Amino acid sequence: MQEHVYFIEGDGIGPEVFAAARPVIDAAVAKAYADSRKLKWIELLAGEKAHAATGEYLPQATLNTLQQAELALKGPLATPVGKGFRSLNVTLRQTLDLYACIRPIRYFQGVASPVKRPELVNMVVFRENTEDVYAGIEWAAGSPEAARLIAFLRDEMHAVVDPSAAIGIKPMTAKGSKRLVRRSITFALDQGRSSVTLVHKGNIMKFTEGGFRSWGYAVAAQEFAEQTVTETEQDAAPGKLVIKDRIADAMFQEVLLRPEQYDVIATSNLNGDYLSDALAAQVGGLGLAPGVNMSDTLAFFEATHGTAPGIAGKDLANPGSLILCGAMLLDHIGWHEAADMIHTAMHKTIAARSVTQDLATQIPGACAVGCRQFGELIAQHLA
Repeated sequence: MQEHVYFIEGDGIGPEVFAAARPVIDAAVAKAYADSRKLKWIELLAGEKAHAATGEYLPQATLNTLQQAELALKGPLATPVGKGFRSLNVTLRQTLDLYACIRPIRYFQGVASPVKRPELVNMVVFRENTEDVYAGIEWAAGSPEAARLIAFLRDEMHAVVDPSAAIGIKPMTAKGSKRLVRRSITFALDQGRSSVTLVHKGNIMKFTEGGFRSWGYAVAAQEFAEQTVTETEQDAAPGKLVIKDRIADAMFQEVLLRPEQYDVIATSNLNGDYLSDALAAQVGGLGLAPGVNMSDTLAFFEATHGTAPGIAGKDLANPGSLILCGAMLLDHIGWHEAADMIHTAMHKTIAARSVTQDLATQIPGACAVGCRQFGELIAQHLA
């Protein structure tokens, strides 16, 4: 059996972390299945490497291939400043309709944490990925476009907006919110999770964030009525998946004080961006935080950290995020044995305290190793 995986190395530290991650993923597959299963890696161009080869940061050929693909893995991509795409990552998500950003947050024993009980953090964040302020609909302060929109809001909608303001639009739809929540509930039921929490700012933004909350509860009631209950109903129906909601700012406090009470989180784009990074900080940072952006047909796994140009080419980067993305990919295609091997090897390597510099500065007595060697050590612990 052979699975095709399209890959984009990425910019900055991207080529280094990919070169360290791919051998670990391949080695896990080989150890788990010998010659009966393999990954076939096919490179696609995007970012600086694409620009050097084609003059484009995101070639149409890459988009065309990804529109027909089922599996892809990428390193971090830089966005050109002052020209071109607003964001290569956002462009990929919107063009390919990668509407669900899914990030599991778990603790690896031995990693330093700013919280007392990081081992209690075991959540999966489902972030809506195509709407909200990330739609990129905004105009600069003082621009003719901003002036026209402000005039319309004042004259037609009777809204009070300072004429000197920059203006942005925050579109959120029932369709976009419901499909994200639907996916989070399906995941929670499949994985035997206990709850899905809808995180929103509906007390202030009643029709966008508040709409997300209402549409989320509607999906649960209309499509999963036999399997779910609301928080107020859970005592009368033990064992069912609990659907609850929290105001976004209160949720940041909750995940610090009571992380064990939260399991799967479904939220809007901006909230999800903030919350998933904050949760990652509780368990060791973005260097060990994997993620996937998914449409109904494509699972696009990507490192959650940036390009880190200051350390690019110095063999200092942490490939952990991309290695764990590989484990997520293997789980996604049902190759659970190989995925479990990677998680176990990561635990063993960190416990041995031979880690990259970002982790070594947090772990007493740790020995700092390079990006390549960290990958090699994880491969050695595969069993």
